[in-house]
Amino acid sequence: MKKSNRLCLVLGDQLSFDLASLQGLNKNRDTILLVEVMEEASHVPHHPQKIILIFSAMRHFAEALRQQGFQVQYVTLDDPKNSGTVKGELQRWQALTHSDEIHITECGDWRLEHALKDCGLAIQWHPDSRFLCTRTEFSDWAKGKKQLRMEFFYREMRRKSGLLLNGDGSPVGGAWNFDADNRKALPKGVIPPSPARFKPDAITQDVLALVAEHFSSHYGSFDTFDYPVTHADAQALWEYFLDWGLAAFGDYQDAMASDEPFLFHARISAALNIGLLDLRQLCRGVESAYWAHRIPLNAAEGFIRQLIGWREYVRGVYWLKMPDYAGGNLFGNNRPLPAFYWTGNTQMKCMSQAIGQSLKHAYAHHIQRLMVTGNFALLAGITPTQICDWYLAIYMDAFDWVELPNTLGMVMHADGGYLGSKPYCASGQYIKRMSDYCRTCVYKVSESTTDDACPFNSLYWHFLMRHADLLRSNQRLGMVYKNLDRMTEPKQQALWNRGQELLARLDAGESL
Repeated sequence: MKKSNRLCLVLGDQLSFDLASLQGLNKNRDTILLVEVMEEASHVPHHPQKIILIFSAMRHFAEALRQQGFQVQYVTLDDPKNSGTVKGELQRWQALTHSDEIHITECGDWRLEHALKDCGLAIQWHPDSRFLCTRTEFSDWAKGKKQLRMEFFYREMRRKSGLLLNGDGSPVGGAWNFDADNRKALPKGVIPPSPARFKPDAITQDVLALVAEHFSSHYGSFDTFDYPVTHADAQALWEYFLDWGLAAFGDYQDAMASDEPFLFHARISAALNIGLLDLRQLCRGVESAYWAHRIPLNAAEGFIRQLIGWREYVRGVYWLKMPDYAGGNLFGNNRPLPAFYWTGNTQMKCMSQAIGQSLKHAYAHHIQRLMVTGNFALLAGITPTQICDWYLAIYMDAFDWVELPNTLGMVMHADGGYLGSKPYCASGQYIKRMSDYCRTCVYKVSESTTDDACPFNSLYWHFLMRHADLLRSNQRLGMVYKNLDRMTEPKQQALWNRGQELLARLDAGESL
């Protein structure tokens, strides 16, 4: 009986040695395929550093597999025979290797997975075991629920993982969630650790040249690339965070500060999302640090909640609701994304800081994304697909399964509240409370209707006014609408007029 030979396709966000589809391969017969293709690098204008990260990490991973004795076929972007698509390369290499089995781990992108399912080849699909919750498990949990709540899902994941539980199964500290202890602004004089940096090696230098040649028109800097592209360097970045960042992360994870893009954040999400780090190992490391009295509970729980709570939750929603989910637009938004999202050229200090660092580092932390750039897009009525494409393009850790629910659901509330119970809208007062941006901004956060008033203030009330029919019944916004109703009619009219004037300037292509 002839023994089959496998062709195992490994995607650029699947660079894990224990990937399900890699298990059981015969090193003498089977082939592992990795491909750099133009379609995946350019279906949105990905930040050059994101492309550098993925291509370099793929090349390092391929070399590590070869050193382990595997047969690896690697297609570079500039290979003249490169078809330009993952589907085309899979078909080409199946014919070249005469493979009678094709093995692939579930994709992180509905678009790509369904392109592969329609490629005319018989594929054996493997669940992505790098996640704690399978697609089927999430679907079973969500069954019969009109609305989902991350908090209840998170508790299930805590029970499943056993993380931060007492012997009787109750949560350590007497509560499941210490989010209220994660909201401190950065005090004056507190200095965050310098970020760990990784100098590009020869492989990365080759990729830098390739990306500079083919993607110079994409927005974002090339010359600040210093991210880990190997498992060892990603582990070093993680250990640096455990030693120097995690203890303060709990208090200041929501804080923002001028010219401090990283603060106490780990910067490991990109490495985790492409497979250079392991979710379970990270969570065990955080739990061990807590039990060893190296970090407070709010830091340990807050970090673990982001990983096994929110991260797993948005992936579950994505695969449960796609492809229809991507078309959500509850508020009927149709305003194009302002040009300053691609340049950072705006007088709003908070926006210029968040966008500027995103262009420089392909990074911004979750509050900058949600409550600054995202909040503005929500208040201004930006078309959801345009802001979703921007987030997918600009951030190094953005892959469709995690970016789309976060942006369309949490940022834009365009899914009608399926993922989150209320819109995360806020005035400039939130930004003032959580940052130092307002101190040096040309706009006055204390004003709402004057020509120099913070745009967030009037746009916040304008948003609530124009969508009152949809939002007044939301219990979590009841007090906000009571405050609106207490305002005099002239005050409401002044807020409306200021909002109209700002939106008209956006429609005219002006920067604020």
